[in-house]
Amino acid sequence: MRQGLLRTGLGTMVALLALVGCSLSPAPERADNGHDGAIAPAASRPTLSVGQPAWVTVSVATLWRSPSSPRQADAPALAHPARIGQWLAGMTVAQRRALSGRADTQALLGDRVRVVQLREGWARVVVPSQPSPLDARGYPGWVPRRQLTASRPAASATRATVVNRTAWLLTDQSTPSRLFRISFGTRLPVVGLPQGFVRVVTPEGTVRRLARSAVVVHEAGQPARPPSRSSLVSTAEVFLGLPYLWAGASGFGVDCSGLTWLVYRVHGITIPRDASAQARHGSAVSVLRRGDLRFYARDGRVHHVSMYVAPGTMIHAPGTGERVQEVPTSTLSREYVGARRYWP
Repeated sequence: MRQGLLRTGLGTMVALLALVGCSLSPAPERADNGHDGAIAPAASRPTLSVGQPAWVTVSVATLWRSPSSPRQADAPALAHPARIGQWLAGMTVAQRRALSGRADTQALLGDRVRVVQLREGWARVVVPSQPSPLDARGYPGWVPRRQLTASRPAASATRATVVNRTAWLLTDQSTPSRLFRISFGTRLPVVGLPQGFVRVVTPEGTVRRLARSAVVVHEAGQPARPPSRSSLVSTAEVFLGLPYLWAGASGFGVDCSGLTWLVYRVHGITIPRDASAQARHGSAVSVLRRGDLRFYARDGRVHHVSMYVAPGTMIHAPGTGERVQEVPTSTLSREYVGARRYWP
């Protein structure tokens, strides 16, 4: 999607990063927060400003239709750190279904957004990595200010992208402790590669660790996974069994288009966030190949998307109360309106 910043071999770069990681051991945080890692004093951090970029500081930031959209049941999702597991576990099926009209999408730890409006406790942002006809600048929505920072990310030639559904963010210690889980598709700057781990910098400037087995380390500007038809499908299969979540775009829960958007994201391919927009872009195809997207409509309006896996088979996130599943392409056949291709 974007050109690589450096063309040196990845093996050489990894070796250099390991040395850097050893020489840049951060000073401890304040003793009262119980974790290691350097973080800038609050007084030195820039403030959020309209028209300026900001970065997500929680595992998953949900974008709300308005500041009044969240309910009491949504309080864990508004916290810092966001308590996504608690939020999802505490909702009934009816409460999950009622997210429709309240929440629209999600952004991941480290994702860049642009602030377009501020009010007490809240920021209206657009997400450039999620194209949408709702706003040419990116998908719009409201996020609690506490879940954003105006501080620019650490400079690094490499990134670590999470490729498990979720991964534990760990303290920066030889025997690290668990902090909280972060999502598939999360990208963070790399500053070191100790045995079995990757040292990363969070948007708030804190050095943390991730298990090496949970991530792909790659050059900045390059995809975590080189795009191929088999990789698109095998990546989608990682989500089999994951509960559907309206507005979900993370390893904690996905909606139909959140699944396809997230799969393409780790392959460096930017597609629109919503199914209706995905159905208007890419190339129309009648003979499908693995990884192509299939669309479904009611009364002329596209409402659903699935990924073609093989003749007679597709993967999709069907709806609230269900899980990501592989099903026959005959499913929803009466509503099928065509397919699009985003990879040659």
